[in-house]
Amino acid sequence: MNVANVTKQDLIQDVTSATGIVKNKVRVVVEQFLDLVGESLAEGNSIEIRGFGTFINKERKARPARNPKTGEIVYLQQRVIPTFKFSADIKAAIAKSAKVATTQAELSEVNSVTAGSSL
Repeated sequence: MNVANVTKQDLIQDVTSATGIVKNKVRVVVEQFLDLVGESLAEGNSIEIRGFGTFINKERKARPARNPKTGEIVYLQQRVIPTFKFSADIKAAIAKSAKVATTQAELSEVNSVTAGSSL
């Protein structure tokens, strides 16, 4: 499976192409949105975007862990981790896309095997 990362610049370019809005204006909006998400999470708020997902802070309990290099036991303090929970719509779209990709890969494999065999 070939996976490409989409960068902030890619998003800005895609929105510019899709809407015809000037690239500099789109950049300002995207950067302001990301700044507001970060600020809101830093304040302890969650952000729900219906049909897309929810940005939330999750508390992780204090626990012992092990340093993999030395084997020494270290204690991790309680901490807050920003996370993102996808909506059911997005999860379904990802599952459908993965299923199609898997089916195509299986068909490709079957075709290459049958093409290589001589009957």
